[in-house]
Amino acid sequence: MLKKIFDHKLRFFIGGILVFLLVLIRAFERVLFYDPFLQYFELNFNELPLPDYNSFQLFIGLLFRYVLNAVISLALIYVIFKDKGMVKFASVLYVFCFVFLIVGFFGAIQLYGNHNNFILFYIRRFLIQPLFVMLFIPAFYYQRLSK
Repeated sequence: MLKKIFDHKLRFFIGGILVFLLVLIRAFERVLFYDPFLQYFELNFNELPLPDYNSFQLFIGLLFRYVLNAVISLALIYVIFKDKGMVKFASVLYVFCFVFLIVGFFGAIQLYGNHNNFILFYIRRFLIQPLFVMLFIPAFYYQRLSK
C-alpha cells in the first residue's frame, strides 16, 4: 500500500491541489460570485421573504460557480482514473444536471416564492457545491472494479 502511494505521489499531489482549489472556491464565495441567497440561507429563511435579486446576475453567478466546480471536479476524476472516456461521460452528466437544476431552481422560485424554501435550499446546494464529484468518484470506482 505504501509503495503504491510512493509510486503515485504526483497524482496524490495534483489531487490534493484540486481539492484545495474546491475549498478556495468555497472560502471566497462571497467575493467571487453574486449570490444574495448566501446570507438568506444562513438566517432563519423559512420565516423570511426571498431576498431581492437580479435573475440574470444570479444565473451568471451560479453558472460561473458551477462551471468552476465542474472543471476542477473533472480534472480530479481524470487524475484519479486516467480515463478520458469517464471524463467525457461525467462532462455530459454535469451539463445535463446543470440544465435540470437551474430550471428547477428558477422554477421553484416562481412556483413556491416564499413558501417551501427547503426546495430552493437543496437545489441551490447542488448548484453551488461540488457534490456530484462525491457521487461520481465512488460510482466510477465501483464500475471499474466490476469490469
